[in-house]
Amino acid sequence: MTNIIECKKVSRTYNQGVNEVHAIQHVDLQVNDGEFVCLSGPSGSGKSTLLNAIGALDSITSGEVSFCGQKLADLSKSQLADLRLNKMGFIFQSYNLIPVLSAKENVEFIMQLQGVPAKKRGQIAKDMLAEVGLAGLENRRPSELSGGQQQRVAVARAIASEPALILADEPTANLDSSCTRDLIELMGKLNEHHGITIVTASHDPMVINIAKRNVRLQDGMVITDEAV
Repeated sequence: MTNIIECKKVSRTYNQGVNEVHAIQHVDLQVNDGEFVCLSGPSGSGKSTLLNAIGALDSITSGEVSFCGQKLADLSKSQLADLRLNKMGFIFQSYNLIPVLSAKENVEFIMQLQGVPAKKRGQIAKDMLAEVGLAGLENRRPSELSGGQQQRVAVARAIASEPALILADEPTANLDSSCTRDLIELMGKLNEHHGITIVTASHDPMVINIAKRNVRLQDGMVITDEAV
C-alpha cells in the first residue's frame, strides 16, 4: 500500500495565559492509501489538532508531517494552499457552506478555484449531489436545507474534485442520530466503493465503528492504534 500520510514525533504546544498547553505530543502515525481512520478520544485529547496538522491547517512545534512522501515543512505557503486545494477535501462540523450560494454552487466552488470549466463543474456538482442523495435540491441555499442535508452538501463539495485524502473534523457533531447514521453510511460507501482515503476526528461511537482503524488519543498522545 502507498503511504499517503506520515507523522513523525509530531508535537504542537501553545500558550494559554500563563500555562503551556501540549495539544499533541510526539505522535507517530502512518495512513495508507484507501484507509478509513478515525482519530478518537475525549474532548481535549488532541484529535482535531492532529487532523489540522495533517491538513496543513495548523503549524506544528516539532516533528515532521509528510503527504505522499513530501514534507509539509519544505513547502511554501502557496504550495501548501495548492496542496489543500487540489489534493485534500475538508468536512467540518459547522459545514462551512457559503450562505449566498446554492447547494450546486457550493459544490462547484472548489472546482471553480481549480479552474474547471463551468459546464464540466456544473455537471460534476449535479452528479455529486445525486451521489449523496440530494438530487432535486441543487438550487436550494443552505438556509433552506436541514443540518443533515447541509453536511451532505459539504461531503459532495469535498469529493467533487477527487482529492487523494478527505479530512473530516467531528462531521456528525451537529446532527441527530438519523442524520448521523445516514452520513456515516455515506462515508463508508465513499471509502469502500470509491477507495477514498478518509481520516476523521470524532468521539462518536457510530463513526468509530464504521472506520476500519481507530487511533485513540489521550492528553495529546496516541494510546492505542488498532483495526476495528
